[in-house]
Amino acid sequence: MAHNDYALLTSQNAAPVKMWTHGVPVEPEAQQQLLNTAKMPFIFKHLAVMPDVHLGKGSTIGSVIPTKGAIIPAAVGVDIGCGMIAVRTSLLAGDLPDNLSGLRSAIEQAVPHGRTNTRSRRDKGAWDTPPEEVSTHWGTLAPRFKRLTDKYPSLLKTNNHQHLGTLGTGNHFIEVCLDEQQRVWVMLHSGSRGVGNAIGNVFITLAQQDMQQHIANLPDRNLAYFQEGSRHYNDYIDAVEWAQDFARQNREVMMSRVLAALSRSVSKPFLTQQEAVNCHHNYVQKERHFGEEVLVTRKGAVSAQKGQMGIIPGSMGAKSFIVRGLGNEESFCSCSHGAGRTMSRTAAKKRFTVADQIRATAHVECRKDSEVIDEIPMAYKDIDAVMAAQSSLVEIVHTLRQVVCVKG
Repeated sequence: MAHNDYALLTSQNAAPVKMWTHGVPVEPEAQQQLLNTAKMPFIFKHLAVMPDVHLGKGSTIGSVIPTKGAIIPAAVGVDIGCGMIAVRTSLLAGDLPDNLSGLRSAIEQAVPHGRTNTRSRRDKGAWDTPPEEVSTHWGTLAPRFKRLTDKYPSLLKTNNHQHLGTLGTGNHFIEVCLDEQQRVWVMLHSGSRGVGNAIGNVFITLAQQDMQQHIANLPDRNLAYFQEGSRHYNDYIDAVEWAQDFARQNREVMMSRVLAALSRSVSKPFLTQQEAVNCHHNYVQKERHFGEEVLVTRKGAVSAQKGQMGIIPGSMGAKSFIVRGLGNEESFCSCSHGAGRTMSRTAAKKRFTVADQIRATAHVECRKDSEVIDEIPMAYKDIDAVMAAQSSLVEIVHTLRQVVCVKG
């Protein structure tokens, strides 16, 4: 397929912006934000923009930002290592219980989710006493965390060990899905939780302080960056790698607990196949592109190297896709991380009602109360249009539809 299936956005003194957004709405504010990022002097070649693109903090969600010699902490964001994990089981739709509410409760009991915003009470989204499995995983993370907190003691006051193996809030979810052959999959979405958020905020603030003299010259103060070789640059790289590792293990722990809950809810034993990977979609890593070593920040984008498996979830009540990367170099081998919002959470809550939510998720066993209206499918872009816009980036291997969805 021809590789000129992207639109080009250009502006004076800015790197080109290549957008895989054919047939998908892109808000003008997001375009302006992309051009702001493209003006940074260390952008390598061009920005690549995915079809789920929408306005973010500092940098646009759904963008791939390759840099040389510098890194922008706000572009990586505060949900460092946020991403997806999916497992295919040998179960078929008919093996699931007729009434799925018991399965949903079993999953909700196995994995802490949500958050209690009160000082006095324990946070329901954290472990009171982390189970052994969580502590074993924490053991592999603890030594590097100590090195980090020796330098940045404020990070000790975070939810770290107690958040490992927990879901969180917002668009994070656990789902039981069926594919086109009625096979049962388990899929979940979460990141580095409280500790990752704290790491992101500490370094975003440090970058802004380090650039105090120059911050007025930046197109947006959230584009404050660390230069390679500067004092905080290496610390940030270490901290981000640790948070990304935490996020990956967080998903692994939850997956194993959800599969255990599933096995208690169905009457027959089953096998699992890790067909789709544990993939980040908010992260930064060193990669080789166009013959050079660069840092690639994917803010709401998934790596789609040739043959690499990935996960592109739709919104609750819509479809999700297991995909295989086509290794499109122009996109820095990337694809979208979901459908992408078309309206803010506040706007969605104003516009839609619980009745709308019930209608939109009629076929899914999930929460249908006023607290989750901001996640209604109509607040998101049409996932089919999003997939069509990136047909040169990935091919669809499986199409999944949710039957159970657990939200924080």
